[in-house]
Amino acid sequence: MKSEIPKILNKKFGRATTNKDLEKFFIHLLLTIPVILFLVFYSPVLKAQDAKNKELKVKTSAVCGMCKETIETALAFEKGIKKSNLDVKSQIITILYNSKKTSPEKIRIAISNTGYDADELAASPKAYNKLSACCKKDNPIHEE
Repeated sequence: MKSEIPKILNKKFGRATTNKDLEKFFIHLLLTIPVILFLVFYSPVLKAQDAKNKELKVKTSAVCGMCKETIETALAFEKGIKKSNLDVKSQIITILYNSKKTSPEKIRIAISNTGYDADELAASPKAYNKLSACCKKDNPIHEE
């Protein structure tokens, strides 16, 4: 096999190969193979992760910064929630979640259980009654 390699390289490069040429060739080969293997085997893993991560936007009844903190903190403890961000002015919370661990319905229920409306799902009356006066939905939106 070893005697075959110089002949193959001679045909490829059109000149006699030296030990230095063989050394460069094998070093290049040794550096290239791990990169190719990484790309072949790791790419499907990345695609699978992207496939299970989804984004959900939910209209809430949040009116202030305290509401934002309450909802985002509650969602941080929910299984499958990766990230959440409530825009108080628009009252829309954007949630990044793992669809294999939770669902949009479960997320809406979690928001409702903190005392806030979640799309068409009304706030849990028991949780709503525990909210601070400034967080009640009949208040205008404010930044405090």
